[in-house]
Amino acid sequence: MSTAPVLGTAPQSPAPSPPAARGGRAAGARGGRRAQGSTWLAVPALVWYVIFMVGPVLAIFVIASLHWPGMLQPRTFAGLDNYRTVLDDPVFWQAFRNTLTQLAIALPVMMVCAYMLAYYVAQRPPGHRVLRYLLFIPGLISTPAKAMFFYAALSPDGLVNGVLRDLGLGSLAKVWLADSGTALYAIIALDIWAGIGFTAVLIAARLGSVSDEIGEAAQLDGAGHWRSMWSIHFPIIRDYFGVATMLQFLWTLFGSAQHVLLLTQGGPGNASSTLSFLVYQRAFLQADLGYSQAVGVFLFVLGLAGMLLIRRAFRQNH
Repeated sequence: MSTAPVLGTAPQSPAPSPPAARGGRAAGARGGRRAQGSTWLAVPALVWYVIFMVGPVLAIFVIASLHWPGMLQPRTFAGLDNYRTVLDDPVFWQAFRNTLTQLAIALPVMMVCAYMLAYYVAQRPPGHRVLRYLLFIPGLISTPAKAMFFYAALSPDGLVNGVLRDLGLGSLAKVWLADSGTALYAIIALDIWAGIGFTAVLIAARLGSVSDEIGEAAQLDGAGHWRSMWSIHFPIIRDYFGVATMLQFLWTLFGSAQHVLLLTQGGPGNASSTLSFLVYQRAFLQADLGYSQAVGVFLFVLGLAGMLLIRRAFRQNH
């Protein structure tokens, strides 16, 4: 005999979710709302970045496509003519070679010396706090003052030639800033002196966060300071060292134009002219804005490629 379903029986309700699941969903909802609310905090910075960072980059490419003989002069569309003019100009290639030479010498010397100096400071020798402040001195001196110091030291009757004569090496004395063989290297020397101390302080701050137990263990294993510096501490801060290298790369590439302007003005001839100085010279001295920004495009591409190479070279391997 079959049993019939009982009429009027209430359907069973689903089992209530456990409190942990309800709490997890509530926390997730609150986290989502908090993330959405924090996004608005970034809007002012994003607007500022777009207007004052992305805007000038786009302006470089726009101006590079124009014939524009001065700020108040009429401008016409040039297409790729400015790029052709730049590539056919021997002055551009001279400035390009000078820039590569500047980067190839200044950047490795500056970063290696800055790291070694930072390692010494991070060991907390006697007077290390005072030394940290002393390393900031080049950054506290204005660029014209630094240029005047180097100008006085490298003048025909300056400090360098005076020391050479006192040592009986007067035959090596030169007009350093007016000699086509030494003018660029004088600029490079100023770049290194101006940047090495500040970079050393930054790297020392990062080395200071490395546990002392690591250095003590290395000493117990018989590692000297040289091995500890390069084989133990350097791999730990490798990525930070890469960031510091990128900062100095950009400063040397784009910021050294002021040193060239104040000391040699690109001379003698174009022996010390760099790409960043060429941008300034063509824009403000020769009023050829289209050519200037075409060089700026090549400078932008060189800077971007350099940053990518540095990032790839110093990224962590683990």
